[in-house]
Amino acid sequence: MAAKGRVAFDRENCKGCSICVSVCPTKIISLDEGDMNSWGYYPATVKEMDKCIGCANCAVMCPDLVITVERFKEEKKEK
Repeated sequence: MAAKGRVAFDRENCKGCSICVSVCPTKIISLDEGDMNSWGYYPATVKEMDKCIGCANCAVMCPDLVITVERFKEEKKEK
């Protein structure tokens, strides 16, 4: 089974550089062009959280450290 994760953005401090968008292997991150933060930037957001694999590429590449990633261990089902 694929790993699962959850990503969260500090939307107020995200400057919308879109580096995280380009490094996401599952292509679930985009800029939220419908909601500007108080700095006038469109922050990053996740379109389909259930597809997050918790790889943390986005958090590692973020120049402003506004991304938090959680990775979940999946329990093996016994037969």
